[in-house]
Amino acid sequence: MTEPTKVILGTATPGGGFPVYGAAVVEVVNAADASLLLQPRNTKGSTENVPLLEAGQLDIGLVQGEVVHEAFAGIGRPPAQLKIIAAMYSTPGMFVVRADSPCRSIADLKGKAVAFGAKGSGLVILARYVLDGIGLDQERDFQAIYLERAGDGPAMVADGRAAALWGAGLGWPGFGAVAKAPGGARFIAPNAAETQRILAKHSFLRAMGVPAGSYPGQDAAIASVGSWSFILAGPALPDDIAYRLARALHRREAALGALLPQARETTAANTVAAAPGKDLIHPGVLRYLREIGLTP
Repeated sequence: MTEPTKVILGTATPGGGFPVYGAAVVEVVNAADASLLLQPRNTKGSTENVPLLEAGQLDIGLVQGEVVHEAFAGIGRPPAQLKIIAAMYSTPGMFVVRADSPCRSIADLKGKAVAFGAKGSGLVILARYVLDGIGLDQERDFQAIYLERAGDGPAMVADGRAAALWGAGLGWPGFGAVAKAPGGARFIAPNAAETQRILAKHSFLRAMGVPAGSYPGQDAAIASVGSWSFILAGPALPDDIAYRLARALHRREAALGALLPQARETTAANTVAAAPGKDLIHPGVLRYLREIGLTP
Protein backbone atom coordinates (compact mmCIF):
# COMPACT_ATOMS: atom_id res chain seq x y z
CA MET A 1 0.00 0.00 0.00
CA THR A 2 1.40 3.39 -1.00
CA GLU A 3 1.94 5.83 1.84
CA PRO A 4 -0.07 9.06 1.51
CA THR A 5 1.81 12.23 0.58
CA LYS A 6 2.33 14.37 3.68
CA VAL A 7 1.52 18.06 3.22
CA ILE A 8 2.30 20.51 6.05
CA LEU A 9 -0.17 23.39 6.47
CA GLY A 10 0.95 26.43 8.48
CA THR A 11 -1.83 28.21 10.42
CA ALA A 12 -1.25 30.68 13.31
CA THR A 13 -1.37 31.01 17.10
CA PRO A 14 -4.14 29.26 19.05
CA GLY A 15 -7.30 31.26 19.64
CA GLY A 16 -7.40 32.96 16.24
CA GLY A 17 -9.32 32.19 13.10
CA PHE A 18 -6.55 30.48 11.12
CA PRO A 19 -6.15 27.37 13.32
CA VAL A 20 -9.93 26.86 13.29
CA TYR A 21 -10.07 27.22 9.52
CA GLY A 22 -7.00 25.04 9.07
CA ALA A 23 -8.56 22.25 11.12
CA ALA A 24 -11.65 22.29 8.89
CA VAL A 25 -9.55 22.20 5.70
CA VAL A 26 -7.49 19.30 7.06
CA GLU A 27 -10.61 17.31 7.91
CA VAL A 28 -12.19 17.85 4.49
CA VAL A 29 -9.08 17.27 2.37
CA ASN A 30 -8.01 14.13 4.21
CA ALA A 31 -11.52 12.69 3.92
CA ALA A 32 -11.71 13.55 0.21
CA ASP A 33 -8.35 12.17 -0.94
CA ALA A 34 -6.70 9.23 0.82
CA SER A 35 -3.51 9.84 -1.17
CA LEU A 36 -2.95 13.07 0.78
CA LEU A 37 -2.17 13.50 4.49
CA LEU A 38 -2.63 17.16 5.32
CA GLN A 39 -1.15 18.06 8.72
CA PRO A 40 -1.68 21.44 10.45
CA ARG A 41 1.13 23.27 12.23
CA ASN A 42 0.68 26.25 14.54
CA THR A 43 2.93 29.18 13.64
CA LYS A 44 3.13 32.84 14.61
CA GLY A 45 0.78 33.63 11.73
CA SER A 46 0.86 35.21 8.31
CA THR A 47 4.13 37.11 8.63
CA GLU A 48 5.96 33.93 9.64
CA ASN A 49 4.17 31.68 7.16
CA VAL A 50 5.58 33.52 4.14
CA PRO A 51 9.27 32.98 5.01
CA LEU A 52 8.53 29.43 6.20
CA LEU A 53 6.95 28.69 2.81
CA GLU A 54 9.92 30.21 1.01
CA ALA A 55 12.33 28.14 3.08
CA GLY A 56 10.43 24.91 2.37
CA GLN A 57 9.54 24.42 6.05
CA LEU A 58 5.84 24.53 5.16
CA ASP A 59 4.23 23.12 2.02
CA ILE A 60 1.19 25.39 2.14
CA GLY A 61 0.20 28.14 4.55
CA LEU A 62 -2.66 30.47 5.47
CA VAL A 63 -1.79 34.10 4.74
CA GLN A 64 -3.86 37.19 5.39
CA GLY A 65 -4.54 39.54 2.49
CA GLU A 66 -2.28 42.45 3.38
CA VAL A 67 0.67 40.11 3.90
CA VAL A 68 -0.12 38.50 0.53
CA HIS A 69 -0.15 41.95 -1.08
CA GLU A 70 3.20 42.95 0.42
CA ALA A 71 4.78 39.59 -0.42
CA PHE A 72 3.72 39.57 -4.07
CA ALA A 73 4.42 43.29 -4.55
CA GLY A 74 7.84 43.08 -2.89
CA ILE A 75 7.06 45.74 -0.28
CA GLY A 76 9.94 45.81 2.19
CA ARG A 77 11.34 42.60 0.71
CA PRO A 78 11.99 40.91 -2.67
CA PRO A 79 8.79 39.71 -4.41
CA ALA A 80 7.79 36.27 -3.11
CA GLN A 81 7.82 33.30 -5.49
CA LEU A 82 4.72 31.79 -3.94
CA LYS A 83 1.51 30.62 -5.59
CA ILE A 84 -2.19 30.63 -4.66
CA ILE A 85 -3.90 27.33 -3.87
CA ALA A 86 -7.25 28.83 -2.90
CA ALA A 87 -8.98 31.98 -1.71
CA MET A 88 -10.00 31.41 1.91
CA TYR A 89 -12.50 34.08 2.88
CA SER A 90 -13.00 37.83 2.92
CA THR A 91 -11.72 39.65 5.99
CA PRO A 92 -13.55 42.91 6.69
CA GLY A 93 -11.71 44.58 9.56
CA MET A 94 -13.28 46.22 12.60
CA PHE A 95 -12.96 46.82 16.33
CA VAL A 96 -15.06 45.28 19.06
CA VAL A 97 -15.73 46.97 22.41
CA ARG A 98 -17.86 46.04 25.38
CA ALA A 99 -21.49 47.12 24.99
CA ASP A 100 -21.11 49.50 27.94
CA SER A 101 -18.14 51.27 26.33
CA PRO A 102 -18.64 54.98 25.55
CA CYS A 103 -16.63 54.50 22.32
CA ARG A 104 -18.73 54.54 19.15
CA SER A 105 -16.24 55.54 16.47
CA ILE A 106 -12.60 54.97 15.58
CA ALA A 107 -11.89 58.56 16.67
CA ASP A 108 -13.25 57.70 20.13
CA LEU A 109 -10.55 55.01 20.48
CA LYS A 110 -7.66 57.45 20.00
CA GLY A 111 -5.30 57.42 22.97
CA LYS A 112 -6.82 54.25 24.39
CA ALA A 113 -5.34 50.77 24.83
CA VAL A 114 -6.22 48.64 21.81
CA ALA A 115 -5.28 44.99 21.30
CA PHE A 116 -4.35 44.78 17.61
CA GLY A 117 -3.72 41.03 17.53
CA ALA A 118 -0.89 38.54 17.72
CA LYS A 119 2.55 39.86 16.76
CA GLY A 120 2.83 37.72 13.63
CA SER A 121 -0.76 38.15 12.50
CA GLY A 122 -1.71 39.77 9.23
CA LEU A 123 -4.56 41.45 11.12
CA VAL A 124 -2.01 43.82 12.64
CA ILE A 125 -0.98 44.86 9.13
CA LEU A 126 -4.60 45.26 8.00
CA ALA A 127 -5.15 47.62 10.94
CA ARG A 128 -2.06 49.60 9.95
CA TYR A 129 -3.37 50.15 6.42
CA VAL A 130 -6.93 50.96 7.56
CA LEU A 131 -5.75 53.48 10.13
CA ASP A 132 -3.18 55.00 7.78
CA GLY A 133 -5.98 55.56 5.28
CA ILE A 134 -7.68 57.92 7.72
CA GLY A 135 -4.49 59.59 8.90
CA LEU A 136 -3.94 57.59 12.09
CA ASP A 137 -0.96 55.58 13.30
CA GLN A 138 -1.13 52.42 15.42
CA GLU A 139 1.81 53.37 17.58
CA ARG A 140 1.39 57.13 17.81
CA ASP A 141 -2.38 57.44 18.19
CA PHE A 142 -3.18 54.39 20.33
CA GLN A 143 -1.71 52.47 23.23
CA ALA A 144 -1.03 49.51 20.96
CA ILE A 145 -1.05 46.03 22.49
CA TYR A 146 0.43 43.10 20.55
CA LEU A 147 -0.49 39.66 21.83
CA GLU A 148 1.53 36.50 22.25
CA ARG A 149 -1.58 34.47 21.44
CA ALA A 150 -4.60 35.67 19.48
CA GLY A 151 -6.87 34.09 22.07
CA ASP A 152 -5.66 36.46 24.80
CA GLY A 153 -7.46 39.50 23.40
CA PRO A 154 -11.08 38.97 24.52
CA ALA A 155 -10.13 38.68 28.20
CA MET A 156 -8.27 41.99 27.99
CA VAL A 157 -11.41 43.69 26.72
CA ALA A 158 -13.54 41.95 29.35
CA ASP A 159 -11.40 43.10 32.29
CA GLY A 160 -10.65 46.58 30.95
CA ARG A 161 -6.97 46.17 30.13
CA ALA A 162 -7.92 47.02 26.55
CA ALA A 163 -10.67 49.36 25.41
CA ALA A 164 -11.03 47.49 22.15
CA LEU A 165 -9.89 44.45 20.18
CA TRP A 166 -9.14 44.66 16.46
CA GLY A 167 -9.98 41.71 14.23
CA ALA A 168 -11.52 40.75 10.92
CA GLY A 169 -13.78 38.34 9.11
CA LEU A 170 -16.93 36.35 9.69
CA GLY A 171 -16.92 33.87 12.53
CA TRP A 172 -13.67 35.27 13.96
CA PRO A 173 -13.21 33.63 17.40
CA GLY A 174 -12.08 36.82 19.17
CA PHE A 175 -15.19 38.71 18.14
CA GLY A 176 -17.38 35.78 19.09
CA ALA A 177 -15.82 35.57 22.55
CA VAL A 178 -16.37 39.26 23.31
CA ALA A 179 -19.91 39.21 21.90
CA LYS A 180 -20.86 36.17 24.01
CA ALA A 181 -19.55 37.68 27.25
CA PRO A 182 -22.02 39.03 29.82
CA GLY A 183 -23.24 42.44 28.71
CA GLY A 184 -22.48 41.85 25.05
CA ALA A 185 -20.46 43.87 22.59
CA ARG A 186 -20.52 46.67 20.03
CA PHE A 187 -18.59 46.75 16.76
CA ILE A 188 -16.81 49.80 15.36
CA ALA A 189 -15.86 50.02 11.68
CA PRO A 190 -14.85 52.88 9.38
CA ASN A 191 -17.77 55.16 8.48
CA ALA A 192 -18.66 55.92 4.87
CA ALA A 193 -16.34 58.93 4.60
CA GLU A 194 -13.47 57.05 6.23
CA THR A 195 -14.02 54.09 3.90
CA GLN A 196 -13.73 56.36 0.86
CA ARG A 197 -10.44 57.78 2.16
CA ILE A 198 -9.02 54.31 2.91
CA LEU A 199 -9.89 52.88 -0.50
CA ALA A 200 -8.54 55.96 -2.26
CA LYS A 201 -5.16 55.64 -0.54
CA HIS A 202 -4.87 51.82 -0.51
CA SER A 203 -6.57 50.59 -3.66
CA PHE A 204 -5.75 46.91 -3.05
CA LEU A 205 -8.26 46.95 -0.18
CA ARG A 206 -11.93 46.37 -0.97
CA ALA A 207 -15.25 47.43 0.48
CA MET A 208 -16.65 44.44 2.40
CA GLY A 209 -19.47 43.77 4.81
CA VAL A 210 -20.39 41.66 7.81
CA PRO A 211 -23.99 40.41 7.45
CA ALA A 212 -26.39 40.93 10.33
CA GLY A 213 -26.36 38.04 12.77
CA SER A 214 -22.76 37.07 12.10
CA TYR A 215 -22.06 37.52 15.83
CA PRO A 216 -24.28 37.29 18.92
CA GLY A 217 -26.27 40.49 19.39
CA GLN A 218 -25.19 41.96 16.03
CA ASP A 219 -28.60 42.95 14.65
CA ALA A 220 -27.46 45.13 11.74
CA ALA A 221 -25.06 44.58 8.86
CA ILE A 222 -21.68 46.28 9.22
CA ALA A 223 -19.91 47.91 6.27
CA SER A 224 -16.11 47.93 6.38
CA VAL A 225 -12.98 47.37 4.30
CA GLY A 226 -10.61 44.43 4.05
CA SER A 227 -9.09 41.87 1.75
CA TRP A 228 -9.15 38.18 0.85
CA SER A 229 -6.96 35.74 2.75
CA PHE A 230 -5.37 32.92 0.76
CA ILE A 231 -3.91 29.45 1.08
CA LEU A 232 -0.45 29.87 -0.48
CA ALA A 233 2.02 27.23 -1.65
CA GLY A 234 5.78 27.22 -1.36
CA PRO A 235 7.85 27.32 -4.56
CA ALA A 236 8.66 23.59 -4.42
CA LEU A 237 5.09 22.24 -4.22
CA PRO A 238 4.66 19.90 -7.22
CA ASP A 239 1.89 20.62 -9.71
CA ASP A 240 0.29 17.24 -9.06
CA ILE A 241 0.00 17.88 -5.31
CA ALA A 242 -1.50 21.32 -5.91
CA TYR A 243 -3.98 19.80 -8.35
CA ARG A 244 -5.05 17.13 -5.86
CA LEU A 245 -5.39 19.68 -3.06
CA ALA A 246 -7.60 21.91 -5.20
CA ARG A 247 -9.69 18.97 -6.36
CA ALA A 248 -10.19 17.63 -2.82
CA LEU A 249 -11.03 21.07 -1.45
CA HIS A 250 -13.47 22.15 -4.12
CA ARG A 251 -15.26 18.84 -4.58
CA ARG A 252 -16.15 19.11 -0.90
CA GLU A 253 -16.99 22.82 -0.71
CA ALA A 254 -20.37 22.06 0.86
CA ALA A 255 -18.79 19.87 3.54
CA LEU A 256 -16.23 22.56 4.33
CA GLY A 257 -18.93 25.22 4.61
CA ALA A 258 -20.97 22.97 6.89
CA LEU A 259 -18.00 22.64 9.24
CA LEU A 260 -17.25 26.38 9.35
CA PRO A 261 -19.58 29.18 8.17
CA GLN A 262 -16.79 31.50 6.97
CA ALA A 263 -15.39 28.65 4.87
CA ARG A 264 -18.47 28.87 2.65
CA GLU A 265 -16.47 31.52 0.80
CA THR A 266 -13.75 28.97 -0.04
CA THR A 267 -14.92 28.22 -3.55
CA ALA A 268 -13.16 27.69 -6.85
CA ALA A 269 -15.08 30.64 -8.29
CA ASN A 270 -13.87 32.93 -5.50
CA THR A 271 -10.28 31.81 -6.06
CA VAL A 272 -10.52 32.94 -9.67
CA ALA A 273 -12.24 36.22 -8.72
CA ALA A 274 -10.07 37.12 -5.73
CA ALA A 275 -6.59 36.26 -7.08
CA PRO A 276 -4.67 39.49 -7.82
CA GLY A 277 -3.57 37.89 -11.10
CA LYS A 278 -4.12 34.56 -12.86
CA ASP A 279 -0.34 34.13 -13.05
CA LEU A 280 -0.27 33.97 -9.24
CA ILE A 281 -2.47 30.85 -9.12
CA HIS A 282 -0.49 27.60 -8.88
CA PRO A 283 -0.24 25.80 -12.25
CA GLY A 284 -1.65 22.62 -10.69
CA VAL A 285 -4.67 24.55 -9.42
CA LEU A 286 -5.13 26.19 -12.84
CA ARG A 287 -5.26 22.72 -14.36
CA TYR A 288 -8.15 21.83 -12.07
CA LEU A 289 -9.92 25.17 -12.69
CA ARG A 290 -9.70 24.54 -16.44
CA GLU A 291 -11.16 21.05 -16.00
CA ILE A 292 -14.24 22.46 -14.27
CA GLY A 293 -14.61 25.28 -16.80
CA LEU A 294 -13.69 28.28 -14.64
CA THR A 295 -10.63 29.35 -16.65
CA PRO A 296 -9.85 29.02 -20.36
